[in-house]
Amino acid sequence: MPRMNSMRALLDLDLPLIAVSFADEDSERAAAEARSAGVDVAELRIDRFARTDVGHVREQVGAFAGLPVLATVRSAAEGGGWSGAEEARLELFREVAPLVDAVDVELSSREVVADVIAAAHAHDALAIVSYHNFDHTPDIAELDRIARSAKEAGADIVKISTMATNAADLKVLASLLVNAGDTEMIVIAMGEIGTASRIFFPALGSRLTYTFIGHQPTSGQLDYAETSRLIRRFYPEYDRRKGGVDA
Repeated sequence: MPRMNSMRALLDLDLPLIAVSFADEDSERAAAEARSAGVDVAELRIDRFARTDVGHVREQVGAFAGLPVLATVRSAAEGGGWSGAEEARLELFREVAPLVDAVDVELSSREVVADVIAAAHAHDALAIVSYHNFDHTPDIAELDRIARSAKEAGADIVKISTMATNAADLKVLASLLVNAGDTEMIVIAMGEIGTASRIFFPALGSRLTYTFIGHQPTSGQLDYAETSRLIRRFYPEYDRRKGGVDA
């Protein structure tokens, strides 16, 4: 019997979803904490694992059984910890695709992006195709081009995360979301001025907002407790789904 994709089921509710990123430090404890806190999606940052041999990676994924899991092996070129061979990275994606609900691969990873998407779709996992710019927010024409390219590559969800340096950057990213049409998107403004995007862009259609429990955040992130509190405050339907009790 095919494994149910629990992340797809949550996305179908059309409510905000909170993703928390985890490496492989004490994964059993981290997974228990994620379940207890009511985390919507566990993003496993395989690129930041202490070990990336297949047995270890599969064991870490197994620790999060019962939670929707997103597997990411972020390239160093886009701010991640993976600096190994692309062939080895592709093999990791292929190993975890049957075990997870979604994978995230960069559009710029031209050697492997098509094969990662194919591996995900072969196992009914969602393919998130992502673009990160830690320096600035490109203009809307460039972002539209990137989003189209990701969708044409086979993305189920297009993720765009850029550095916001002023309010105009937030408006550009908000415009990208508002005019997304039938393209499913995750849009994030990084940096201090971008913090508002992590709470309010879901209202414009951004499918995931990312946060952390107990480690150094990405620029502009709020921790899980604060993110959850604010999402519950501004999205009553989300709060009702969670039972109306703070995590």
